[in-house]
Amino acid sequence: MGHGTRPALILRDSVLNHEELRLRVSQLSAWLQSEVGEKGARVASWAAKGELTCILPLAAARAGLVHVPINPLLKRAQAAHILNDSGASLLIGNKARLASLDDGDVGAQCRSMEQGDALKSAYAREDQLGPSIANPDELAAILYTSGSTGRPKGVMLSHANLWLGAVSVAHYLKLAEDDVTLAVLPLSFDYGQNQLLSTWYAGGAAVPLDYLFPKDVVKACAKHQITTLAAVPPLWVQLTELHWAADAVSPMRRMTNSGGALTTDLVGDLRRIFPEADLYPMYGLTEAFRSTFLDPSLVDLHPTSMGKAIPFAEILVIDEEGGVAAPDEEGELVHCGPLVAHGYWQDAERTAVRFKPAPAASKYGGTAVWSGDRVRREEGGLLYFVGRRDAMIKSAGNRISPAEVEEAAIATDLVSEAVALGIPDERLGHAVHLVVRGADNKESREALDRTLKKNLPNFMQPKEIHWRDAMPLNPNGKIDRTALLRELMQ
Repeated sequence: MGHGTRPALILRDSVLNHEELRLRVSQLSAWLQSEVGEKGARVASWAAKGELTCILPLAAARAGLVHVPINPLLKRAQAAHILNDSGASLLIGNKARLASLDDGDVGAQCRSMEQGDALKSAYAREDQLGPSIANPDELAAILYTSGSTGRPKGVMLSHANLWLGAVSVAHYLKLAEDDVTLAVLPLSFDYGQNQLLSTWYAGGAAVPLDYLFPKDVVKACAKHQITTLAAVPPLWVQLTELHWAADAVSPMRRMTNSGGALTTDLVGDLRRIFPEADLYPMYGLTEAFRSTFLDPSLVDLHPTSMGKAIPFAEILVIDEEGGVAAPDEEGELVHCGPLVAHGYWQDAERTAVRFKPAPAASKYGGTAVWSGDRVRREEGGLLYFVGRRDAMIKSAGNRISPAEVEEAAIATDLVSEAVALGIPDERLGHAVHLVVRGADNKESREALDRTLKKNLPNFMQPKEIHWRDAMPLNPNGKIDRTALLRELMQ
């Protein structure tokens, strides 16, 4: 983790160096083991970013327990589902969130404790727990997906999944012990948790931030001289619309994106604002953590590429017959190797759909994640996202990629964000509806309509364009396509 005296966790009112971080992890893990006892029991956290939520992922694993982080943006009913589904024995949270739970929300097996009391009790102890001797394949965490389709499902991650994910990312991002990462993403999100783990693996410092407004991110970058910033596309769009002073720009070494593709325009905006920083477009899915990244040196020439496999990942493009697709031929992205999660918690049916034997061509074998995402690999090896199999719009016999319609809309410079959806239609089967965020006026509407007619084939033309002042976001900060679909179908 680097030199012990270097900063590791920069909180609102205190700073822990790496030696202090190690000590507090060992104290908290000893306390957890005495409080919960049963190996493999689930410990849930439901609180904003702070000392407890940042240290608990390491402490629970060391104590032989399974951490279940609940996104603080979730409401009572969603938290109750996660607590009951995971069978949590202990819930640590802040006072308001704990008070929001009704008597019937949590099973009798689950005790609740305020985070301040938990830390106070843990740090008052004299005993400490040494490094973990767990089997790397043992369960360390259950991360619940945001549940935009149906109830949230828990993805089971092992010690090896989390450890190798940290090593992989720290390696290809070239993180160093003098790096300072601004952790703006939710810690219940695999990408968010990795902000901490990869930074600490490299010996750097993490600054957890729950922001109200995008301008808070810009201020924090200047205040803490941030070198590493990770975000999802909706936040990047908002950040590029703000003024960035030199003291927020100059320390920046790298920006990373996942949770959705960057558009050519967005890449251009980020390169203009941060000309000296490296930009890392990435693709990942909770079931396999992270799959690909695009080397920053290739971003200007190939702005829409997903790049190539990250260290410890094997990425295959598989055709309909189960063989490896030819160059430039569309197929399903299949992720093999040690980053593959251990399935969905207590859900054999959904696990069997996504986690299947690796294709014959895999050098790893074992279980692979069949992503459901359609991609193609060009002759040079770079991967390109085509669309989700279940998101493809089938209209009048044509298969339409929503991404293609969305990119065409954003390329007009008339809108900042765009989402294409298929809405049931008696005549077409499904009709293309386009939801956009931009300056809504007569000129913009006419210009967008005119440009799309010019640049897209007839079968891709939106039947209707819906203008919005803001897009709904899910708890991980991504555009909530399901909420938009529900709204349009009412």
